[in-house]
Amino acid sequence: MARLIDKGTKEYKLALVMMFFGSLAAFGAEYCLQPVIPILAADFNLSPTTASLSMSFGTIGMALSMLLIASVSKYLERKKVMVIALGVSALVILAISVMQQFTLILLLRFVQGILLAGFPSLAVAYINEEFNPKIIGTAIGVYVAATPLGGLVGRILTSTLTDFASWRVGLMVCGILYLLSAVMMWFFLPPSLNKKIEHGRIHIAWRDFLALLKNKKVIMIYCIAFCVMGCFVCTYNFISYVLMNEPYNLSQTIIGFIFVIYLVGSVSSAVMGTLSDHYGHGIIIMISMLIQLAGIIITGFSPLIVKILGLAVFTYGFFGVHSNACAWAPQSCQNDKAQVSAMYMLFYYIGASAFGTIGGIFLSDYGWSGIVVFESIILIIAFIISVVLYCMGKKKEIIN
Repeated sequence: MARLIDKGTKEYKLALVMMFFGSLAAFGAEYCLQPVIPILAADFNLSPTTASLSMSFGTIGMALSMLLIASVSKYLERKKVMVIALGVSALVILAISVMQQFTLILLLRFVQGILLAGFPSLAVAYINEEFNPKIIGTAIGVYVAATPLGGLVGRILTSTLTDFASWRVGLMVCGILYLLSAVMMWFFLPPSLNKKIEHGRIHIAWRDFLALLKNKKVIMIYCIAFCVMGCFVCTYNFISYVLMNEPYNLSQTIIGFIFVIYLVGSVSSAVMGTLSDHYGHGIIIMISMLIQLAGIIITGFSPLIVKILGLAVFTYGFFGVHSNACAWAPQSCQNDKAQVSAMYMLFYYIGASAFGTIGGIFLSDYGWSGIVVFESIILIIAFIISVVLYCMGKKKEIIN
């Protein structure tokens, strides 16, 4: 085994910085359309549910691609696939910016989702394989901390340029920036050295895939990811509708800057990821989930400042759950790390696709209160799962 990346070294700094920028690009590319869903609905004469498909098709593509990556991860060179995924998906964004038909936008978003899946599924595997085990929690915390920043940059650029020019110009600028990030990773990210990549004829490891699904602990972690990510995407898909209408009447630019709340997620990922190294993932996930539940309930109140506070609390809780769950899954079994991480992301994005679209029905029929009740039920179910998961771990400790 090659030397592991350790804290304080040049490789450590380069790896963290490049994974940070890669995460910025990947998740910025994924969410850059989210704040302009109402604008797309107006431009193409769509309902909220139909317009939200511009997000869901991307996450559906990612989910399906995760399934393939989970099966062939042993053949994939981590760095190369991550860079290609970012670079080509950036070119797809540029293509979306000039499309005149919504159906073609959906098709390209699906393709982009398939491509983008190559980054998050292998990024966590890269960290688990290349970093010293003693600092994996911190490294993943830094990586996950960049995910809200990526969404933030993409949303602010698109929203601001939508007001001053158009959403198409916003996408063009985002695509160029993300392409530059891929180029930087190619030159500066330390190579993958600790994973022996298999060569020859590709064999899809369905048996390994099915064996992973038999691990009760891992499946419960996946179900938690399914629930919390579904609620997270649902909230941010439709909050723009509420804020653009009475009694708030906020402009697209201001709505874009409301996503600065995502910075709370960066703090949460770093803080909760570090705390997990001391107290364990289980207890931190339960605490974070209660915070997320409290946040969505607070958004149900009318005053704008209270609604924004609720979004901040909700976001902090979500990233606390996510940073711990995605780190815990690969540590919970002996399967290939990339396979475990890819399966985690599969459940994660299926939840985003399902609830991110279904929420539009609740919004149309019951307003924002319908979204709050819908998500509260899902998060309560997820919390119960997290309690069972935590109790399983404590029981195993007692037996041992």
